[in-house]
Amino acid sequence: MMIPCSANLGYLFTEYSLPDAIRESAKAGFKAVECHFPYEVPVEEVRQSLAETNLPMLGLNTIRGNVNRGDNGLAALPKRIREAKEAIDQAIAYGAMLGARHVHVMAGRTPVSGESEQCFVENLIYAGKAAGRENMSILIEPMNPRNAPNYFLRTVEQASELAGKTQLDNVKIMFDCYHVQINQGDVLKRFERHLPLIGHVQFASVPDRGEPDRGELDYSWLLPQFMKLGYTGFFGAEYRPRSQNADHPTSEGLEWLKKNSIKSCLGK
Repeated sequence: MMIPCSANLGYLFTEYSLPDAIRESAKAGFKAVECHFPYEVPVEEVRQSLAETNLPMLGLNTIRGNVNRGDNGLAALPKRIREAKEAIDQAIAYGAMLGARHVHVMAGRTPVSGESEQCFVENLIYAGKAAGRENMSILIEPMNPRNAPNYFLRTVEQASELAGKTQLDNVKIMFDCYHVQINQGDVLKRFERHLPLIGHVQFASVPDRGEPDRGELDYSWLLPQFMKLGYTGFFGAEYRPRSQNADHPTSEGLEWLKKNSIKSCLGK
């Protein structure tokens, strides 16, 4: 079974510039790329590397905000609506120039309340309508409290409920197996229940977020199960390479692909 994998360049190939990371992803055999915050890189340089490699750019994130003050997104923060919309506009404009398929709108750190929920839904409606004009979708992602303390979105069910309140078909869930397993477990059944709202899947080992060759989830079994249920998108490899440094590049950590059925991600 061919498992189409995307390299998430927020974590993979970070020893290279973004354009060169795209080229390295193609050399490794990935079929797509995605990123986190590419905004400091001239968009034409990214476009050129995508054209050279014939890889699609799946998506990117809205900015976190003021990281030095602890921001991790803006869209659910009632006092930051203007900034949130500016971040949404920035992401959609940059992504559209790359032909990106989606934008991940980051919710931010804030308690769940009627006010924060209303703020988030209204910002998602704004984002969904703007993205629709560019033939793009919006993604929202539940995150675990170890990696994202106090993050507004925690569960797939919460994300499903809030996405539904937008009444927009292009507002979907980013189903990150790593976060879901830590937060909730029952990954396959939870995926099956929410499949119509799932816009993208990501994966990494649990609990260390390294290469997916060990840990609590057997991706050589799980990802084909997702496909059997009807998922037709890419699988984003969003893990932190265990040995990544100047002497041990990301490519050394791809050895796991040769050891199980996920090697088909790279077409080998």
